[in-house]
Amino acid sequence: MAIHVLVVGAYGSAGVAVARSLADEPNVRLTLVDDGVPGGGLCILEGCMPSKEVLSAAAHRYHVRHDPRLSGTPDVDLESVVDRKDEHVLGFAEHRREAVHDLAERENVEFHHDSARFVDDRTVAVGDREIEADYVVVATGSVVNVPDLPGIDDVEYATSADVLDATEFPDSGVVMGFGYVGIELVPYLSEAAGMDVTVVEHDERPLDEADDAFGDELLDIYREEFDVEILTETREKRVEPTDDGVRLHVERDGEERAIDADRLFLFTGRRPNLDGLGLENTALEPGTGWVDDTMQARDAPRTFVVGDANGKEPILHVAKEQGFTAAENILAHARGDDLDRYENVHHHVVFSAAGVYPFARVGVSERVADSEDREYVAVTRRASDDGVFETKYAPEGLAKLVVDANDGTVLGYQGLHYHADVMAKTMQVVVEREMDVRDVPDRAFHPTTPEILDGLFREASSKIER
Repeated sequence: MAIHVLVVGAYGSAGVAVARSLADEPNVRLTLVDDGVPGGGLCILEGCMPSKEVLSAAAHRYHVRHDPRLSGTPDVDLESVVDRKDEHVLGFAEHRREAVHDLAERENVEFHHDSARFVDDRTVAVGDREIEADYVVVATGSVVNVPDLPGIDDVEYATSADVLDATEFPDSGVVMGFGYVGIELVPYLSEAAGMDVTVVEHDERPLDEADDAFGDELLDIYREEFDVEILTETREKRVEPTDDGVRLHVERDGEERAIDADRLFLFTGRRPNLDGLGLENTALEPGTGWVDDTMQARDAPRTFVVGDANGKEPILHVAKEQGFTAAENILAHARGDDLDRYENVHHHVVFSAAGVYPFARVGVSERVADSEDREYVAVTRRASDDGVFETKYAPEGLAKLVVDANDGTVLGYQGLHYHADVMAKTMQVVVEREMDVRDVPDRAFHPTTPEILDGLFREASSKIER
């Protein structure tokens, strides 16, 4: 039985994953729709790829500034940083567009560079056409979340996209939002742009997904290494314009204070990009639980929502995996088979401290293991325990390993240290293969930074054996 699948948001990572998975199916006809200019998806244009490009400039300056063997601290040429970033982004975007357009050369695939809007559950208006499909996939990504704060409409603010394009910055800034976007961009403002930065953090510490020690360590690094003022357990009350910039009124422990700065920076996360899709013409009601883990919409079984658009986990690699799951489940639904749930081992990397001290978590944290009443052993090692980090003049940070106390299975790893991002893949293999920590070789080439893993393996193994 032939089925027709329409994908809204075909340039994004999730949309491309769906399209590539279904394009080779002999009984599937695909209609791909995206109105993006230049097109390429959020990660390529305004997300993880350009942000890592600019962060690298800040990282180089940081290393020079902290290495006593070098003299003089260079300025960051912001125009050069942005030009290089733009050149690379355009290349990445062109590659993505070509991939989509190449798919459209097939007889069973067509592409429309146009807007899309639901007419009903299975009919979508694409430009001046109405297209009826057996299944519709929504892969429209996300947009900046602007908080509902009194006065926010009366002030100028900068978002992460503005920061990535800026070639000059004011002297001072106040930051709302200290999730992964803020954690990554705040050091850039301080190191590369030379700004005095004040951050408002709602909780006692950042890095909600991590054990407390990692959030505390991050605070120390930002305050001491990047000279950033971070106001913890503080809430925004209102904001107003001033003659010189903005004034943000905040409250902590019942006391109010005002923060004056040249510019307000909103790093307050993102929300699903569903505006203008005509969802009111369908059974779809976005909100908590509106998309099942099968990627099937709860109220419209022939609609699948993937990537940032479903609000589950706005991470690039997760978006791709959700796209693959949705494609398989569309075929399963058409056959009348049961659908598979998307389940993944937690694997995140945040390029904190300008990427000098990134945070990585794979699998369960100690907090999660404790909440699940698991019998576990947790071991922690500081980067400064291994001389290799000292020789690279990057001695800050720590790592933790969580293993099953009965059989030694490695349950999770967290790292906030130099090269923690590189070690994430190794630890993903170890965790997902459910390896016994006693079977993991502990012989990193010397002197290389994975020595910190070897120390964790050895200590955890000795505790299990005891």
